[in-house]
Amino acid sequence: MSEPIRVLVTGAAGQIAYSLLYSLAKGDVFGKEQPLVLVLLDITPMMTVLDGVIMELQDCALSLLREVIATDKEEVAFKDIDVAILVGSMPRREGMERKDLLKANVKIFKSQGAALDKYAKKTVKVVVVGNPANTNCLTASKSAPSIPKENFSCLTRLDHNRAKAQIALRLGVSANDVKNVIIWGNHSSTQYPDVTHAKVKVQGKEVGVYEAVKDDSWLKGDFITIVQQRGAAVIKARKLSSAMSAAKAICDHVRDIWFGTPEGEFVSMGVISDGNSYGIPEDLLYSFPVVIKDKTWKFVEGLPINDFSREKMDLTAKELMEEKETAVEFISSA
Repeated sequence: MSEPIRVLVTGAAGQIAYSLLYSLAKGDVFGKEQPLVLVLLDITPMMTVLDGVIMELQDCALSLLREVIATDKEEVAFKDIDVAILVGSMPRREGMERKDLLKANVKIFKSQGAALDKYAKKTVKVVVVGNPANTNCLTASKSAPSIPKENFSCLTRLDHNRAKAQIALRLGVSANDVKNVIIWGNHSSTQYPDVTHAKVKVQGKEVGVYEAVKDDSWLKGDFITIVQQRGAAVIKARKLSSAMSAAKAICDHVRDIWFGTPEGEFVSMGVISDGNSYGIPEDLLYSFPVVIKDKTWKFVEGLPINDFSREKMDLTAKELMEEKETAVEFISSA
């Protein structure tokens, strides 16, 4: 057995964490040979709830889980961690402007970024889930100058999985048979789910998704809208936001960082845009297709971009530029 790794989950008393912690602790993400210490951070009023979560984790009697630490203090939470999964954020309240939401979250992620900088291992992998995820991730990265920008990513895997699932449902195949869908841009309703380069296995043969679906107007219309609006549709039906599917996507995202992506497959994640070849401005946290090897991601290069895609990619970049400007303003004043 290897040395235990330290994995921090913030917003640990919340819904997503409740679905996530069991998967982490039983070896679904870091493998069945990797013991771990789980560090759970939440705000002070949630500490009693966290006690209950700890009891449940103990009651799962898991062989890989060496220790669980619950805290409301950043200096305890971020100490010597190998992985940070930042789920906690300020949710949008009724009547709240997006700008107010950004401001509240800049404060949280500036502070957590500074704590990463001061206490975490310099090799730490940071995954931001709390919304607005892309800009929160950029804020944390800018507040942790001693940790490489490439170590920060934000979750667009849920959107990626949603796109995959919609194609699979449409064609009556398993989601496993669909690969290389792309989510470009922001984890918001401007994101662009792109299946121009995606492949699907139909009756043992791999074909392009456009060729298999044979309905361009659906792929360029309803398909995109369904994926963009899926989060809102879940809230409308469940009266709660996506938790099970979000936790599954976090597991997929972190497992791929840890073990790499399968040969010939790429995945979507929000990463720093520096050096991309797709005309996306530098210094944005933007979702791209990436491949991962040795815990390091690289852009998938050389995919041809048609006019339809170009317009959608630029639109979501524009929204991210605006969010960034607002955030940077708040970072300097916070």
